[in-house]
Amino acid sequence: MPDRPVRAARPADLSALHSLLADTCEPRDIPPPALLADAVDRDLVRVAVSDGELVGCVAAETPSPGHARLTVVAVREESRRQGVAARLLDAMLRTLLDRPDEPPLVSALARTDQLALTRLLLGCGFIGTRVMRLTDQPLHYQYKSRVEYVDPEARHLVPVSAREQLAESLAPDDHAVTALVSLGGEPAFEIARFERDDPAALQSGEAAAGIAFSGSILAAITFLLGFAFSSTRFPDDVRLLLIGATFATVLSLIVYASASGELARIRSNSFGRIMKWGNVLSEYGGVLPFVISLPVTYAQASGDPWTTMVLAVVLSAAIGWYERSEFSIAHRFRRSRVELALKLFTAASPTIGAGLVAAEATSWPWTIALMAALTARTWLYLFRRGAEADIAERRQWRIRA
Repeated sequence: MPDRPVRAARPADLSALHSLLADTCEPRDIPPPALLADAVDRDLVRVAVSDGELVGCVAAETPSPGHARLTVVAVREESRRQGVAARLLDAMLRTLLDRPDEPPLVSALARTDQLALTRLLLGCGFIGTRVMRLTDQPLHYQYKSRVEYVDPEARHLVPVSAREQLAESLAPDDHAVTALVSLGGEPAFEIARFERDDPAALQSGEAAAGIAFSGSILAAITFLLGFAFSSTRFPDDVRLLLIGATFATVLSLIVYASASGELARIRSNSFGRIMKWGNVLSEYGGVLPFVISLPVTYAQASGDPWTTMVLAVVLSAAIGWYERSEFSIAHRFRRSRVELALKLFTAASPTIGAGLVAAEATSWPWTIALMAALTARTWLYLFRRGAEADIAERRQWRIRA
């Protein structure tokens, strides 16, 4: 099968785009020329190319910052059933959802007789939520950017031709089209009921858990800091590290409290952004400095360099495992070489720091490097992080057994 690379459309492609749409779409499905040109200018058109010719395209529009709608999906006859449309739609979804601000809701309209388009949307993570009271009564499809569960015993089939029954089945807001199947040799929609969560209760629980966790970490750091000031042999640079961890953890508590206040006022949808700040400050400003300083504290309390180094190596291995696990903040985002180097240095820090203290060597350079690494990682995940990894591969809805 010849390669059909997908790329962003350019203004020079407009003539070929109009020709492609004229050859593959019904006139009523073709966007106006001005709308298509505006979509190209705003980087909202993806095209597939084969031997220098456009063989497929997908276009979208953004009527508001929080909503994007697909306007057309077109593939030439000779290139169909080869995954071209799916690659185009995947590229468009990545473009829309990889934005640094709040990802928009992505929707599409498809008539019940557009079976190929319906299969494409359902196969790429969309669900049909309602019948629109428009000409031809198209179905409204919405991309599910988060995982939701469906009740396996609350599903039924509706023939595509049964328009009134379809509208009645989708009337409850927790019912949606999740599949297109064959019923008696005719196409039919599978209607499923989604389990509805209470977002306010979930967010309230998340904020409370963040406050409780940061409070516990603050208590532990404060205990170590008290020990550090009571010992005359405790390195001053490690004391400063613990003071910085105390400040960052207190800051995370303030942020979590702010998230609770934002939830109580329900003034805007910024809860997730506020919680991101709290989570990053808590992990890289509080938890990791606390864990990394444990071997130093043990070295001062025990005076045994061998057991100190064993503890330090174990903690380094534990941090390394955690960084690679699905529980860490770093695991959620695509990796770069710089980030990998920072992760390796963070994991090795307990061993390096304990070795320097056990050997009674100068540890200031290590402390400064560690604080710089943790600060860089905090800045990276707050301001320069990419989109969450593997977001396109997630199943946007699941059947709960």
